[in-house]
Amino acid sequence: MKALRDYRDEILREIDGHWEVPFRQFVDDFRREHDMSAIAAPTPGGNPEVDALRASTIEFICHEQGLENPAWTWDVPALAQPWFVSGFENLKAICIVESPVQFRRRLIFTLKNVLERV
Repeated sequence: MKALRDYRDEILREIDGHWEVPFRQFVDDFRREHDMSAIAAPTPGGNPEVDALRASTIEFICHEQGLENPAWTWDVPALAQPWFVSGFENLKAICIVESPVQFRRRLIFTLKNVLERV
């Protein structure tokens, strides 16, 4: 399994395009492998949205899988401005209500099924 920093680099390259692909690959790999070394303290990404998304996602998955959350995620602050991941204006209200607490505490708003796969 790739380390979190490798996925971070892919997400950063795609942040204005299809960042969801490497993001979902990380989620799938971590759920399958439970490789705690893959989520060891990452180097700073330099992109607050990506850093907050990584930390929130790891907290969510660790909670879901009954794994201990790495301590470094608590050091990742909330964003300066709310980020509505979907980008659709008409979904903002429902995202505020549905967003999992691990995302909401960092001002990331998404649908409750953000990490579900079809």
